[in-house]
Amino acid sequence: MLAVLAASVPAAEAAEPPGATVTVDVRAGLATVPDTGIGVNHAVWDSQLGTGAVADLLGGAGVRMLRYPGGSYGDIYHWKDNTAPGGYVAPGTDFDTFMGGVRRTGAQPIVIANYGTGSPQEAADWVRYANVEKGYGVKYWEIGNENYGNGHYGADWEADDHADKSPTTYANEVVAYADAMKAADPAVKVGAVLTTPANWPDGIVGEGDTGTWNQTVLSIAGPHVDFVILHWYPTGSTAEEALAKPEQVGDMIYLAREQITRYAGRPLGIAMTETNTPVGMDTQPGALFAADAYSALLANGVFTVDWWNTHNGGTKLSTVAGYPDYADSGLLSSATCLSDGCEPPLNTPFAPYYGLKVLSGFARPGDQFVRAGADDPLVSAHAVRRPNGDLAVLLINKDPAQARAVTLGYTGYTPSAATPQVSTFTNGATSITTAPSGSAGAQTLPPYSLTTVVLHPVSPPAGPGAPGQPTGTTTDRTATITWPAATPAGHPIAKYEVYAGGQLWGETAGTSFTARNLVPGSRYPVNVLARDTAGQVSWASPPVTVTTGAPASSSCTVRLTDVTDWASGFVGGIHVTSADVTGDWTLSFTWPTARQRVTSGWNGTWTQTGSAVTVTSSASVTSGTDVGFVADYGGPNILPSAFTLNGTLCSVA
Repeated sequence: MLAVLAASVPAAEAAEPPGATVTVDVRAGLATVPDTGIGVNHAVWDSQLGTGAVADLLGGAGVRMLRYPGGSYGDIYHWKDNTAPGGYVAPGTDFDTFMGGVRRTGAQPIVIANYGTGSPQEAADWVRYANVEKGYGVKYWEIGNENYGNGHYGADWEADDHADKSPTTYANEVVAYADAMKAADPAVKVGAVLTTPANWPDGIVGEGDTGTWNQTVLSIAGPHVDFVILHWYPTGSTAEEALAKPEQVGDMIYLAREQITRYAGRPLGIAMTETNTPVGMDTQPGALFAADAYSALLANGVFTVDWWNTHNGGTKLSTVAGYPDYADSGLLSSATCLSDGCEPPLNTPFAPYYGLKVLSGFARPGDQFVRAGADDPLVSAHAVRRPNGDLAVLLINKDPAQARAVTLGYTGYTPSAATPQVSTFTNGATSITTAPSGSAGAQTLPPYSLTTVVLHPVSPPAGPGAPGQPTGTTTDRTATITWPAATPAGHPIAKYEVYAGGQLWGETAGTSFTARNLVPGSRYPVNVLARDTAGQVSWASPPVTVTTGAPASSSCTVRLTDVTDWASGFVGGIHVTSADVTGDWTLSFTWPTARQRVTSGWNGTWTQTGSAVTVTSSASVTSGTDVGFVADYGGPNILPSAFTLNGTLCSVA
């Protein structure tokens, strides 16, 4: 009897899944879902390109962008005769066939113009054929694929016939391509290839160059292009590592935009035209990664995210999350047979296909992402507010073994008491189930699952229109936010409320507000809401992120230099001057992310606690002194912008 009782206790406890809390704040608005958001790559080596079966599958998953002619093939492909010297082109994969599949899918195309072995004239002729002769209306054109992989930095997978393979040559050629292509059709949008923050060769200065790839390309080509192209293949040897990577997206896109602003001097769109997961490409980790990464990228204003690939072919059979995984980065099976087993029949969807299908039902074009978060690292949450006032919440349980009992809370939104409609995709499933379930405040997430909860408001929206896109300027401790006025809806606008990360900064009757007493060197995501005389509140404005820096003048000055970078660490040099400090001194700064760490230093005693770094020394700083360090970073390397010397906030040179 005692043995029976002892065995029954763990079983009863196991019936209660761990709890997690998810908070959704509709006042903290993020980007609006574009009609090009969910994309997939196509390739001319794929015999299924443009077929009705594939087009219908992609359309059914909500794919709205298709990329052609296929990654690195973009730099060997010649559209006029449908050839790719050195590669394989399947029959029936020419540009017109591709466009037929695009139209059947209900998508838009994004096309790679051949930089590696082509010419501006060839690209301009393609634009003229596509848009003037055929009327296809191809809006988005990339200049090359991964052109930094042309041997200039030591790796040469990308074809490039140019004698000089430096970023300077690429940038100057991009200008020539853009001018020729826009002469053929002024409506086209042209994109230049960048390196993705914290991904090789980002941060590296090549031999003979004066700057990094991004600095060089943006400085020269920035005034001539309309968007930039990133590729992201996060590393990781386990599903747990891979599924943690979407947490870095906000910093990645912030740093890319900071580089665009600094070097191009104007805003440019951002397209993520290739991504995939390093673990579980065909199984549930891939589905969870796809939904999480796409949501994070789109919420941060990326206008398309394109999965690599539609078909790719299996390379290695293993078991992941209890199911066969073929290391096939395609969304659909190629029916590849390996030495120890075969893939399912041709065009069978793999798990990431359903990840995109869940995503397309969750975040529709015109919806606005709003801030959502969870207190459990194994639960991710995203949310969108729809034009009709509905709120959709995507919940991702990354625990392969245990369910999660999630409590949901809402700020700035009151859901009705009706049972919400819930869609779920579970590990090993071959379809998405949808049914009323749980409540607005409580949901149970199966292990390794995607769950979308759709809520209705307690009353229909009737407030004013949202304020327009804010802009911001900062000092070390202030931020001034300005925005276009909101449009009233039945009642006059009474005031505007300014929020930073969901926290109320203040209110004003005008269209400008200055926040004071901010923390130097800090990042603030800001939204503005309008409230009318009836008390009705608008949607949140689009976001603007402002970063406080250092004072314009101070008794001390600091200059931080990224001396040498290798895309996962760097050597930093700091030059310190002060007329007021003559003895021992302590310089302090805080890393902007938790993934940066000083590993060694010189000309002082270096310590790091959490993200806070100090260096102490007795060397004279009256005429200036230099200290240095080596640091690792496990994600985008955002440099600190505020430093204190013996407690005094310094200016930054």
